[in-house]
Amino acid sequence: MDQAVQRQGLKGFFDKGGFWRLMVVVVVYMAIYLGASKLPSTFGWGKGKLLDGIPNVFAQLTFALIVGAVVLAVFTAWLGWNGELYGRQRIYRSWWMWQGPILVIAPILMRVAGISWGARPLSIAAFVIFSGLFIGFVEELLCRGIAVKMLRTAGHGELVVAALSSLTFALLHSANLLSGQKLATTGLQIFYTFGFGVLMYLTLRTTRYLVVAMLLHGLTDPMGILASGGIGDAATAKDVNILLQLAGDWLFVVGFGGLILLFFVRGVYGQLTKHGSPDASAVSA
Repeated sequence: MDQAVQRQGLKGFFDKGGFWRLMVVVVVYMAIYLGASKLPSTFGWGKGKLLDGIPNVFAQLTFALIVGAVVLAVFTAWLGWNGELYGRQRIYRSWWMWQGPILVIAPILMRVAGISWGARPLSIAAFVIFSGLFIGFVEELLCRGIAVKMLRTAGHGELVVAALSSLTFALLHSANLLSGQKLATTGLQIFYTFGFGVLMYLTLRTTRYLVVAMLLHGLTDPMGILASGGIGDAATAKDVNILLQLAGDWLFVVGFGGLILLFFVRGVYGQLTKHGSPDASAVSA
């Protein structure tokens, strides 16, 4: 979008960016998403455990994600932001940033190797993975797409962009308190998701495309669900092997790894290279 064109009304409001305008987007989105998540149960759909069947997965997981995906896709299309959000990132990347996607890929591979794929119908596993792609699309579009763009538009440096977009992602998961999740569990989840958010920011910055972060995130959640048997559940002792145990403990590596790597983030979007000089590849379309 041509930044010289100043739009009016709601489009102009969101075009200005900034953390508090971002919070308006997040609050409205969460209200819609949480409302959609409650809708199936009002009709008696999806009773029982999540992995008891595809109808349960759809009612408890997929339906609200589809609603969220449509809402965010319509919102970004209405604003005319899609070209910028899905286009190539225009910023310098350093070799150390690849630790971000590597730390995320590791537990995915552990779970792929450790899950007992014959323990349940493969159709259910396939539908969970399909639903996971919606998780990746929705959460990355909101937190590494919309949030990153709005924070950059407000003039924040990349350290602040990484920190606030990751904080936004972490705070989304505080909504689990509304479903009765224990405070200590939610606190641990916020710690993990903040670190994960930083790693996803580094994935966006290293690969330069939002869709890569979406796909990587979209594989993380379903593998965790299939490994544990549910959303936020812990696998029983009989289901755990060394790979699944290590993948479960990896959340501390993700949490602390993201916190540590965050403090190495530098730069201002589209302006400087490592050496502080204009980068032709960073400013080209």
